[in-house]
Amino acid sequence: MKVAIIGSGIAGLACSVRLAIKGYEVHVFEANSYPGGKLVEIDKQGFRFDAGPSVSTMPHLVDELFLLAGKNPRNHFNYRKKEIVCNYFYPDRTSIIGYYDQDDFAEEIYQKLGVKKSVVTNYLKDVKQKYELASHLFLENPIQTIKTFLSKQALKAFANIGQLDLFKSMHSANDKNLVHPKLVQIFDRYATFNGSNPYKASGILNSIAHLEYGLGTYFIQGGFYSMTKSIYELAKELKVEFHFNSKVSKINIIDKKVSGVTTKNGVFLADIVVSNMDVAPTYKYLLENKFTPKNLLNHQRSSSMLIFYWGVRGNNRHLDLHNVFFTENYKEEFNFLFNRKEVYQDPTIYINITSKEQKTDAPSGCENWFTMVNVPANEGQNWDDIIAKTRSNVIQKINNILNIDLEPKIIFEEFLEPRIIEQRTSSYKGSIYGASSNSKFSAFLRQSNHSRSIKGLYFCGGSVHPGGGTPLCLHSAKITTKKIIEDVEK
Repeated sequence: MKVAIIGSGIAGLACSVRLAIKGYEVHVFEANSYPGGKLVEIDKQGFRFDAGPSVSTMPHLVDELFLLAGKNPRNHFNYRKKEIVCNYFYPDRTSIIGYYDQDDFAEEIYQKLGVKKSVVTNYLKDVKQKYELASHLFLENPIQTIKTFLSKQALKAFANIGQLDLFKSMHSANDKNLVHPKLVQIFDRYATFNGSNPYKASGILNSIAHLEYGLGTYFIQGGFYSMTKSIYELAKELKVEFHFNSKVSKINIIDKKVSGVTTKNGVFLADIVVSNMDVAPTYKYLLENKFTPKNLLNHQRSSSMLIFYWGVRGNNRHLDLHNVFFTENYKEEFNFLFNRKEVYQDPTIYINITSKEQKTDAPSGCENWFTMVNVPANEGQNWDDIIAKTRSNVIQKINNILNIDLEPKIIFEEFLEPRIIEQRTSSYKGSIYGASSNSKFSAFLRQSNHSRSIKGLYFCGGSVHPGGGTPLCLHSAKITTKKIIEDVEK
């Protein structure tokens, strides 16, 4: 059977590999001249940056693609576990090292905040149990099917529903269990991993912390873009055909069944169409709104991001691969993001420096600072003004906490913002993760991986179940492929 995949983001690439292994004839249509979607790189003036995702968890999901193809993943894709998950900095210059080893992390919290070590270890046990209870239901299978809900694992999750904190917010659950506001802030931050608000999002999302403090964070050799390259090369070996500079303008439908896609080069016939585009523009533009699920375009969008790619002279010994500079008022920052649709004057800052692990990512005596703040989706704000003000606030905040003068050290600069994200990746309004998870039932209401009204139409990627972020996109490809194969066999 012939499959047309729209978009070559990480989920589209993984989907192409899985289907090719099963014997499908797979064609990938990409509007850009390169694969990867958000998972691309910037390489200029001796500085290399991963342009989008920067925190690697669950890299075994990439290994799985090579193993399915009968290849040794270590010949194509390599990584190593980090001993430090993240360094955390606060406006009063308190700093905390987030050790992967849970006893070391608990000791660090005790030394810096005076919180009993048992508070940390018990919390990490709790999020592990949440993850193990919920992963089958929310990560590994199509959520809107009777088969999934009646599975043994799902019934076990429902039997322990109180432990999942489904009907509490992330913040209220953390505030009850973690004692100290600085510690609460560390774990509230995991809401941003799918572009949501911890004061609104369901407490079940606290299970995200287990990905880092239970399963571990990893540095990928060659950077995140090596993940894109390795899967792309594997797909080509499996005879997947890529059509670059081939923007799909329409998904063709005959009698409520897909018949293929239309590009500037004409009509391509296909039995199955998989959209790796954001699901909102897929319905809005490629299906001309004819089959759009009710309220899809009205769902609150996830946050977006503003990234400054800075080449910085010198080496800062206080920073590691992952670093977070927290705001003084986290609740107000999220109020600005989701209610006022603005950027708070004291934003939380994330800095990723891959040259700490891979010296070739920056010239000698320099570092590559991927400097990011969360920003709202594009609603027509004055982004030029926002970018200028935020840049100034970010530099001032870093200077105050690290006691440095950053501006003269910046010798290279580029930036990424919501308008550019939407233009390059078709992410609706520049939001990174599709719809936000700012309700207690978001996990159940996310767009499914297949269309109920159009036979042969499927979806994968961060805007559909199970959600955004690289590991969830890889899960999405797995779920979508499984569903296609089941439907074809029927």
